[in-house]
Amino acid sequence: MDTIAPTWLWLFFIGAVLAALFVDFVVLKKQGAHEVGVKEALNWSLVWVALSFAFNGLFWWAVAQDHGTAVANEKSMEFLTGYLIEKSLAVDNIFVFLLIFTYFAVPPAFQKRVLMIGIIGAIVLRTVMILIGSWLIAEFHWVLYVFGAFLLITGIKMWWAAGQEPDLESNPALKLLRRVMPVSKHFDGEKFFTVENGKRIATPLLLVIALVGLTDVIFAVDSIPAIFAITTDPFIVLTSNVFAILGLRAMYFLLAAVAAKFHLLSYGLAVILVFIGTKMMLIDLYKIPVAVSLGVVVSVLAVTMWLSLHVAPKSSAATESSGRSD
Repeated sequence: MDTIAPTWLWLFFIGAVLAALFVDFVVLKKQGAHEVGVKEALNWSLVWVALSFAFNGLFWWAVAQDHGTAVANEKSMEFLTGYLIEKSLAVDNIFVFLLIFTYFAVPPAFQKRVLMIGIIGAIVLRTVMILIGSWLIAEFHWVLYVFGAFLLITGIKMWWAAGQEPDLESNPALKLLRRVMPVSKHFDGEKFFTVENGKRIATPLLLVIALVGLTDVIFAVDSIPAIFAITTDPFIVLTSNVFAILGLRAMYFLLAAVAAKFHLLSYGLAVILVFIGTKMMLIDLYKIPVAVSLGVVVSVLAVTMWLSLHVAPKSSAATESSGRSD
């Protein structure tokens, strides 16, 4: 697996991620269980975004030293595009997390810990998947076409499913988890297990963490192939993915407060997946420039967010129409 990043930058990246997680856990432990407000979520989101851009600047400098500014510009653009794609697709992930927390009535004070554990699991899982994906592409070029077709189909399915409320009760993963582990009907603080009638059983919080983990597995299958359409360099794929994930917890609490306002965002994400899938399938005929890909992603997100603020949801429009007819 060829990569343009020097060894010292790999080591710096690993150290930076471990340090960031350590600081996050220390802060989490000191704060204890508490509800994260919009201001706190916004501040942490800005911190994670700033760290991501700072790392991209260091990456640009490292590449420029060995390969020149032209190559550094291209590679840093690939990181930025990959980061934005992963961040965008994480929005859909966040909406599912919100559904899970709402369904199980998870107290806001406990949600922070669940997301923190989920982030660590996501980093480990995606690292393994990215390394395997990089090896497959290096050994079997045709895998890119498989990834492209998968993203194309996923984008189309996401478009048709957009606007529909997911039915968590009929979710097969939830049914399986309930079948294999007895679960209490009540939370016991932030504990994952409790004792009822002399028996040690799981709390709903453990079930929530299991569902969050399974959800991330599903979304990783979508998002990781998407970034391979931008670059096949494992360093860029991994770092852009991980930095997008590190800010996921703060972004969740930020978007949870305004989730209803961006009801058309799923359509935009579907368009992005179709575009990326098409780009990947055309890679041997015409390589769409990274700058164009970045422009498409930003434009689609901007348009769908603007439309979300100016077009009422179908349910709201139907309610207003009914009210007027009365």
